[in-house]
Amino acid sequence: MPHTKAGKAFTELILETFQFKGRLLAAGDRLTKPLGLTSARWQVLGAVEAQSLSVAQIGRRMGLARQNVQRLADALEEEGTVEYTFNPDHKRAKLVRPTGRGRINIKKLGLLQEQRANRTTAGLTASEIEAAINVVRKLRARLEEGQTPP
Repeated sequence: MPHTKAGKAFTELILETFQFKGRLLAAGDRLTKPLGLTSARWQVLGAVEAQSLSVAQIGRRMGLARQNVQRLADALEEEGTVEYTFNPDHKRAKLVRPTGRGRINIKKLGLLQEQRANRTTAGLTASEIEAAINVVRKLRARLEEGQTPP
């Protein structure tokens, strides 16, 4: 069965997304380097900014393998950016939360990210970006649900 126009556009979106992700990670690594972090570590740190989560919860939320999150969380703990705490819902799966140092890094990265976001989106409207977000969210939801409409 040949691609529909939407199916072909979706395939192009996938390829563009892969390239975009690579550029985002490289730019994130440059942004986080002065703080001794990487994009991957920033992703884990950002996941626990608002609330403590288990490694498995971080993995599910961020779409990462639990083993990778564990490795990253262990490295962040070793450098004093996060700590493991008691999880009342699970005896063995501790919660990850930022330390004081971690919260300082989150705040610094937030300011740097605001500046980068403003520079990167110059000349675009919020409506254009919001439309892209809505399409990506709808497609992600279908993939998460395993939904393949006829």
